Amino acid sequence: MTATQGDLASLSRYIFRAPRWYASVTFALLVAAVAGVGAFDAGFVLEDAWQGVFFIGVPTVVASLLTTPVDRRLGGQLTYNRSSLLALTCEGIIVAIMAGAGAIAVLSQRLGQQFVFDALIVGLASVFALRLLVVMAVSGRSVLVAAVPASLQTGAAAVLFFIYSGTMKYLHVGGGPVVEVFFNRVEEAPSALNVIELQDFALLALMCFIYGLAVWAFVKFIDRPWKRSLGVSVLDFLRGFIGHIAEGTTELEDFFEDIGEEAVVPVTVLAFRRKDGSEKARFVLPMIHPGPMGEIGGGNLPQRVAESAEGVAFPPHATAGHDFNLVTEREVETLVETANDAFDDIEYHDTATPSLRVQEGDAKMVGQAFGDDALLVATYSPEFADDVEYAVGLSAAAEARSAGVEDVMLVDAHNCNNGLEGPDLGHVYPGSERSFDMMQAAGRAGDRLAEADQSPVRMGVAWDETDWEPLDGIGPLGVRVSILEIGDHRTVYVLVDGNNMEPGLRDRIVAALTGDDAGVPADEAEVMTTDTHVVNQVEASNQVGEAIDADELLEVVRRLVGEAADDVEPVEAGMASERAEVTVFGNDRTETLASHANAVMSMGAALAATVIMAAMAVSLLIFFLASS
Repeated sequence: MTATQGDLASLSRYIFRAPRWYASVTFALLVAAVAGVGAFDAGFVLEDAWQGVFFIGVPTVVASLLTTPVDRRLGGQLTYNRSSLLALTCEGIIVAIMAGAGAIAVLSQRLGQQFVFDALIVGLASVFALRLLVVMAVSGRSVLVAAVPASLQTGAAAVLFFIYSGTMKYLHVGGGPVVEVFFNRVEEAPSALNVIELQDFALLALMCFIYGLAVWAFVKFIDRPWKRSLGVSVLDFLRGFIGHIAEGTTELEDFFEDIGEEAVVPVTVLAFRRKDGSEKARFVLPMIHPGPMGEIGGGNLPQRVAESAEGVAFPPHATAGHDFNLVTEREVETLVETANDAFDDIEYHDTATPSLRVQEGDAKMVGQAFGDDALLVATYSPEFADDVEYAVGLSAAAEARSAGVEDVMLVDAHNCNNGLEGPDLGHVYPGSERSFDMMQAAGRAGDRLAEADQSPVRMGVAWDETDWEPLDGIGPLGVRVSILEIGDHRTVYVLVDGNNMEPGLRDRIVAALTGDDAGVPADEAEVMTTDTHVVNQVEASNQVGEAIDADELLEVVRRLVGEAADDVEPVEAGMASERAEVTVFGNDRTETLASHANAVMSMGAALAATVIMAAMAVSLLIFFLASS
């Protein structure tokens, strides 16, 4: 992961789930009642609260309940949960503006109730602008079509003010008593509404037009680089992102699919079976990256892979970065089917080599051969490292094959990093010194494994889902342990369903498993993570060891190693690889998307502030001309 991609990943901090629509409506009415007590002075608290509910809460309820059917009738896709949350947010904006204007009016000797109502006009226009932007983003409608559902909250408030302010007296409209009863109820309104005049509604309409024009200009400006470089609209990204963060939808996958590219990726399977032919364990390594976040794309790939195996599955992290994120969850099924095809083609051997460890520069590698094939697990610990580029992994595996082994499963242990700190986040890219360290280590390991003696292999496995959850940095697969015994040589592989590890934690676990005080001492041990991104639904960096106690994790690992030792039995092992055609983010697409998204978050805020200030300046000019 590069620093730019890290900034994109940090957008997960905005993730939340939209509350049910009735919860938003209830809270909106409560806020309206409290605001009414502060805004009106009827001499009775309950009356003030009721007036707040009526004049502030009713437009919110109208917007909550009508925005969705109106939007969908026009081809949109706003849900009731989203529209209610949007209406509640807009109500909060209006209350905040009114409270600020009221405080200023109280402190000023020159400003009165008219100033407060002028501020309300600006607030209602601002609410229209915000709703317009959200409706355009979520429903993908044009500005004119989106303006219809976007105007409901502002329009409902305007209708109430028209009826209860006595504005009807400025119009010579027939209709008799019926019109008077339904459209002229000034006697029942708070005295604060008496300042409203007919021209105020014309000002509100003009403000909404200006603010709507500002929204249109803002979207057009930030949309140009997206369409020019990615061929998609920024609203497509916002629509998917809002859907994901608010309701956990997969709309973001549609956006990723539009910008994705076809790729051919190896899928390697290392399987172990008992003497009776039943499967004991399966290591599955699709050469993709399980991202980008949550269950979007391949974020939950490790669990899906594990569910497809008959025995205990070990889905470690491959040498691939965010360019090889799957664009949709549907692509996972393709990888699972390819893994099953590879599994069916495996030729088993009843011998293996003891594991060995080699080191070149910062790169360390544990290797073990099964027949003519080899398992290589690479780490840079105690140095920091994150994803290894796809090309680096292919080159390293080729180095091992050229040294004499036939097929290679090259695992990125992904077990030591410092989160999202630093300029490159431990990215291992082609041409870097670390990439050559890995390739040379793989070549040395392949050379030694090809010449090593092999003996019958015995295996034991254990697994615990644990009580930890994704918020704790541990995914649904929990912790898995396998023990391989070749003669009197014992190797322990630990797989934690998480996204990288806190610095030092991997070394502490390895030391505990290979030290003299280990309950089941191992000659070699390595700790891997799956790089599952289900742990990144709320936090961009949620590494193993950030939220959970290291001692507790160590105790779980020790217990599982003991259980795996009791499970050891003779097995046969074999490896096979197949290629899968999937759609991934693609080369440079991730970086382009990350840079554009980061620009929207940084420059977009400044641009929005500029647009708002310009619109406010025009508003002040119009108010000045109207008052003169």
